[in-house]
Amino acid sequence: MLQRVRVVLINTTHPGNIGATARAMKVMGLDNLHLVTPECFPNADATALASGADDVLQRAKVHPTLESALSGCGLVLGTSARLRSLAMPQLDAREAARRALAEVAQHEVALLFGRERYGLTNEEMQCCHNLVHIPSNPGYSSLNLAQAVQILCYELRMSAMDSDGQALEQSGHVPVDGLQMERFYRHLEQALLDIRFLNPAQPRKLMMRLRRLFNRSRPDQNEINILRGILTAAQEVRNKSADPEA
Repeated sequence: MLQRVRVVLINTTHPGNIGATARAMKVMGLDNLHLVTPECFPNADATALASGADDVLQRAKVHPTLESALSGCGLVLGTSARLRSLAMPQLDAREAARRALAEVAQHEVALLFGRERYGLTNEEMQCCHNLVHIPSNPGYSSLNLAQAVQILCYELRMSAMDSDGQALEQSGHVPVDGLQMERFYRHLEQALLDIRFLNPAQPRKLMMRLRRLFNRSRPDQNEINILRGILTAAQEVRNKSADPEA
């Protein structure tokens, strides 16, 4: 179960944090590490801080984009210490672990961790189905990256032990992965521009709300095919109406 949970670090600045993350993962039985544009990797500091989890580092996959790192993941959970102006569904670490393990039989699950200084960007959060918040002392809420990974990995291990090696629940619904959702969002934005529903000068807020809507519904392959078919048909009708010779 735990092998199908990806820990995804985005644009990590300090290689030691990658090594400490590998150690935190291995202690709890996880080894599926993905790195998006790390500033310095591989690196001796990463190896030193891994402290015996070198195998996790050696198997780590480095990606040029977050979209690539999410390919194959049907559930994306992003960690954040900040509240957003556009509300998103939030889970605590324990709920997130249970949610992740409930779905690993169907598809891989990604846990996103942002940069050391400011975490995930708004755009990266829009790739997530839920945000994960670790309650902490409001007077001093700063968590080291590897510490945050350790907490989530611990909760995952405890949930896996509680479920006795079996997925907590099964469902016939298998949502498409993050890569297909990003392709859909690009298609959706272009179609809305083509039919003049989306204001090209201010597209971001509407697209953020639409992402939240579809991330909440999590369409499966048949549903995404239907949605993209509708978009294509709308674009074709628009193109014909704009063509004076049609």
